[in-house]
Amino acid sequence: MKRAILCAALLALAPFAAQAQSAAELLKASKTTDAVLTYGLGYDLNRFSPLTQINTKTVKKLVPKWSYSLADDQGQESQPIVYKGVMYVTTHKATMALDVNTGRQLWKTAYDYPQEVQRIACCGVTNRGVAIYEGKLFRTTLDAHVVAYDAATGKELWNEEAIPYHDGYTMTVTPLIADGVLILGVSGGEYGIRGFIEGRDPATGKSLWRRYTTAAPDEKGGDTWPGDTAKRGGAPAWLTGSYDPELGLVYWGTGNGGPWNAALRKGANLYICSMLALKPKTGELVWHYQFTPNDPFDYDGVNDPVLTTLKVDGKDRKVLLQANRNGYFYVLDRTNGEFIKGSQFVDKLTWADGLDPKTGVPIRSALTNKVLETGEETEIWPSMLGGKNWAPMAYSPKTGLAYVNSLNMGMKYKIAEADWRRGVMWLEADFAFVLPEDGNAGILRAIDPLTGKSKWTVPVGAPDNGGVLATAGDLVFTGHQTGEFSAYDASNGEKLWSYQTASGIEAPPVTWNQGGKQMVAVVSGFGAVMSMYVPHPVLGTVPKGGSVTVFQLAD
Repeated sequence: MKRAILCAALLALAPFAAQAQSAAELLKASKTTDAVLTYGLGYDLNRFSPLTQINTKTVKKLVPKWSYSLADDQGQESQPIVYKGVMYVTTHKATMALDVNTGRQLWKTAYDYPQEVQRIACCGVTNRGVAIYEGKLFRTTLDAHVVAYDAATGKELWNEEAIPYHDGYTMTVTPLIADGVLILGVSGGEYGIRGFIEGRDPATGKSLWRRYTTAAPDEKGGDTWPGDTAKRGGAPAWLTGSYDPELGLVYWGTGNGGPWNAALRKGANLYICSMLALKPKTGELVWHYQFTPNDPFDYDGVNDPVLTTLKVDGKDRKVLLQANRNGYFYVLDRTNGEFIKGSQFVDKLTWADGLDPKTGVPIRSALTNKVLETGEETEIWPSMLGGKNWAPMAYSPKTGLAYVNSLNMGMKYKIAEADWRRGVMWLEADFAFVLPEDGNAGILRAIDPLTGKSKWTVPVGAPDNGGVLATAGDLVFTGHQTGEFSAYDASNGEKLWSYQTASGIEAPPVTWNQGGKQMVAVVSGFGAVMSMYVPHPVLGTVPKGGSVTVFQLAD
């Protein structure tokens, strides 16, 4: 049963409710300063704000304005949406509307799902936020439903099951509205699922198209899978893509092959660990680029596809940037998927000996060949969490740098046999994390996209998995697993300000202008994948408990 919990003064608070929001507004989201309209602060996922009121000189005056308890102790990864004085934020089980000036709850709608679903949430019980469009909010749920709410009241408008969860499917992704279509993808790559991306009608929730992300034997690319292995081949699509309205293309990454033991599915395994360029109206695949063929180590290709223009060999090119889990930073031509450049961005990488300079295909190392051929335990860098995990990066067109929360961890990895069972994790491998000797498992980096070189680095100790925000005020904001929310000088990485929130931060911050004041907000709440698997000593000291904190400059 789904139930709506509306605050008693709802009618009195109706003036705060969002008006209908249009496609035209979404197209301008990256330049809009008085709202946060999309995941990533714009279709390009740059997570860059042109606001300058909070800058390197004024940031020391930044103070908390209000804080709101999410009343939830799971990991919090939601990015707030802000529109006409209302903030919308989610947990795994509720959606909330808050007055941005006071933090007062306007409405809260809870969602009930079977508790058994939490058992198949491989990497944390969480949700990453809502999309807003034409007066409606859209979110996904852990039991693989898609739900629409009235943005003014929180009333459920429609609820559609995307796919039964029993086979291991879940949903944590923030939906994307592109060309009037609601687009989303599934999680569950560790359970022998067949991943997919789909488009739905925002008005009714009805499915318009579905693009499976593993190629069946009778489809193009089907010959890259042995037998019928594509049926349980993984390739989840659990992070939100980007959209280029001029080209009419949505870019969406796909995840790991299933099971992890790549020897069981010899071949490239299209379209795992790939970037797909799709037409939003139909789901038609226009081009694809595969980062890690026959993915051996859970090197998902889902990380945020950031869109910008770079000068390459003296010519401006429309590019797509991605800091991939496999430890390489990619620059692709987003008009056709052509490989332009790929560079190692992590300090230690042993699974490959580089990339083919023409195609970008990784050259597997002797260590990787050894573990796949013998199954023996072998130390591999980076770990299965990657050189960068899900935490969204930021790209500043002002500095030309990408700001990335990178990971500095390896793993001891070996093959282990296991039969597929419905709804049971199916890896065919065992692993144990290897931490660096200095304990700095997380490093904030300012990366030159065309070289992969870091202009500056900030070791942060425990591995961070929260997003990054860059601003025209020459600042980089990010949160740490310790709960510290910090601002750094975008030019040199100097820490200029910090504030201790109530719990660890695993969500991306946002900023906007509210009545002449620049605001910054971040969701806090420790949990999810890091707390479940990483044995870093600092992580055992972090309290749980979700909250939202909003900051502004002191008068």
